[in-house]
Amino acid sequence: MSALEHLGYIQIDTISVIQRAHHHTLWNRNPRYHPSQLDQLVAEGKAFEYWSHAAAYLPMRDYRFSLFRKRAINRGEQEHWYVRDPRLEKQVLKRIRNEGPLMARDFVGERTGGEWKAKPAKRALENLFMCGELMSSGRRNFQKVYDLTERVLPAGVDTNEPTPEENARYLITRYLRANGLGQPAEIAYLQPGIKPPVSAVMRDMVGNGELLMIRTGGEEFHALPDSLNLLNRSLSRSKLKILSPFDNLVIQRKRLQTLFDFDYQIECYLPAAKRRYGYFTLPILWNGRLVARTDCKAERKESLLHIQHLALEPWLKRKDDFLRALGRELVSFMRFNDCERVRVHRTSPAGFKRELEAVVGA
Repeated sequence: MSALEHLGYIQIDTISVIQRAHHHTLWNRNPRYHPSQLDQLVAEGKAFEYWSHAAAYLPMRDYRFSLFRKRAINRGEQEHWYVRDPRLEKQVLKRIRNEGPLMARDFVGERTGGEWKAKPAKRALENLFMCGELMSSGRRNFQKVYDLTERVLPAGVDTNEPTPEENARYLITRYLRANGLGQPAEIAYLQPGIKPPVSAVMRDMVGNGELLMIRTGGEEFHALPDSLNLLNRSLSRSKLKILSPFDNLVIQRKRLQTLFDFDYQIECYLPAAKRRYGYFTLPILWNGRLVARTDCKAERKESLLHIQHLALEPWLKRKDDFLRALGRELVSFMRFNDCERVRVHRTSPAGFKRELEAVVGA
């Protein structure tokens, strides 16, 4: 819970070649984390699903700030993906009200004033979810279970819609507490219409001393004054983390290039022939820098973790120290992915393969 509240949100993703992104991100902050615990937080009303810059889990304490987008969509001031169908949405709401929580598949092949079809019903469910009429009470086999908001929302949760200024201030402080440094474009990332109020509130906060201006990587960033106290704390330089491509640290690629000089993209969206590093490459954080990336796949029935490709950054010098740190972390990473063995297929540079196999016992 503390990790989720600190980060502000955890992005949900469907790819499962290794543990899904939302579990992976939380596990990297708390090695004792188990995937069932996120379902437990939702069931207990301490976390909920909605939209951040993408589909996400958010702490319930921040629920009222989801209302800013929900009510804008309801008023027609913002659009999501699907065209609204008020008649179909009314029918969907009626069924859920009468029958209880339902999934999209529960509407397939049935007739209520016409034939139910999966795609239209799914669109209606998602529109009702985005505008706040429905919430997800949990997931089954990774599919959303939809229910009326009043039946999911815990008693006592603040449901007052924030003003544009309140919403902007929330986004600014949430982002900077989680990430240290930020720019208006990063804070408003993939949120339509949010950048102008965020920029205006940030100017006010700089003027009254609530924010500092810092220059790094050739660009100007904002920071909360308290964040600078973190510079007095030592960094655990031996710790290595294999990150999800959707980890909050790496999701914004321009920021990653500016602050870490790390040119990164997820290549699963590219044709195989155009992939340089692999289908689902995971950035590797070590010694305070992003030093490598690895394309992994968990073959769970065989308890086997495949390292399809491990690519080191060309400037990495302390390869022996890195290798020892990677070997230690792979033990935990395999366990997290329900694997007991590892197989190394390829490394860059190629000569590193034999050294890696010796360390991990492949």
